[in-house]
Amino acid sequence: MRIVTLVENTCGTENCIAEHGLSIYIETEKHKLLLDTGQTDAIVKNAEVLGIDLSAVDTVILSHGHYDHSGGILPFSQINHTAQIIMQKSAAEPHFNGDRYIGIDTDILKLPNIQLIDGDMELDDELFLFSGITGRRCYPQGNRKLSRMENGIQVPDDFAHEQCLVVTQNGKRWLLSGCSHNGVLNILDKYREIFGNAPDYVVTGFHMMKKDGKHTEKEKAVIIQTAEELSQLDTVFYSGHCTGIPAFELMKEIMVDKLIALHSGEEIL
Repeated sequence: MRIVTLVENTCGTENCIAEHGLSIYIETEKHKLLLDTGQTDAIVKNAEVLGIDLSAVDTVILSHGHYDHSGGILPFSQINHTAQIIMQKSAAEPHFNGDRYIGIDTDILKLPNIQLIDGDMELDDELFLFSGITGRRCYPQGNRKLSRMENGIQVPDDFAHEQCLVVTQNGKRWLLSGCSHNGVLNILDKYREIFGNAPDYVVTGFHMMKKDGKHTEKEKAVIIQTAEELSQLDTVFYSGHCTGIPAFELMKEIMVDKLIALHSGEEIL
């Protein structure tokens, strides 16, 4: 198995591009796939630098319907016309941050290999997708400004469009999520409902970033509680992107070697 951070907010490999976005490249025994595609064509440029053949990718999983995870789909589709691109059907709906549109480029929906699903999906014995996360423990405070359209009206986003990928390989399970908008603790609760125990590894942003980097005491309390609960698990977490450096550093103090930073171009496994 091979896992590479193809795109992330920070750069870890010379000549690789960093941008506000996330894309993870994964090779298993049966598949070559992408979880998300970043914001721009950076995935194409970084793949060239890293010697990754995007034309060989057979599956693209979109974790949720935001531009910084879907923006590379159209550039990718110019190289690869056959990979199935799987997203929750609600990921195709308009999404906003305040008045700013942050949803996917609607041209993506015109691609012939798009597959819109509703709920969980088992692709095979290696890949499983789940959604329907309804818990709200330690819910990310940054969600408060995010909305979706319902009957022509903007309403608070419930993140029904968020899905998580579980990869089973060599007796280990990897749980991958783009931003954990539903809250990583709630995602893990849902995971345990399905699989019965905690995953061996988790790759995700924690959606704790603030533009000014200054968290309120309430926000810090959520970050600390999340880190304390995660530190009790026999799970290694890889995080970056929407976690934000101040939140990551605060969590790192608690989680120590159970929390590892993601960077563009770096190989996780």
